[in-house]
Amino acid sequence: MAQMNTSSIKCKIEVFCSINPSEDTKKVESAILNIFPECKIDNEKFSIRGYSENLNVLEKIHEVIHSMQYQRIYKRTLEKNLEKNTTWFYLNKQAAFAEKIAICGESDESPLGPIKVVLTSFNIDRIIEWLVFDE
Repeated sequence: MAQMNTSSIKCKIEVFCSINPSEDTKKVESAILNIFPECKIDNEKFSIRGYSENLNVLEKIHEVIHSMQYQRIYKRTLEKNLEKNTTWFYLNKQAAFAEKIAICGESDESPLGPIKVVLTSFNIDRIIEWLVFDE
């Protein structure tokens, strides 16, 4: 676990994913839950929304960033998408279904559409630091 006490920092984590007509809703839901196991899931007709206020749902992403040396890629993406107290990134939906984490720079890098992860916090800079740099 990272050095930061993740329970002490408030953060809203939202996960959005469209469901294509050719896709099984349950498979898309399980792709999200593979990466964010403690998310609350809302199914709509053509999309799924996941929600959590527990930074621990980002633990798998934190581990992959550090084990695969992706710090620069994630830092660049999170800072590029930073606006006030919110930032976001895309994950590849098919990779998530296979329990793998693959960041996408652009939405079209995930053929069936990406999973969009939005982080909102008054301490967003600290969350980016924890996600990208804390070991």
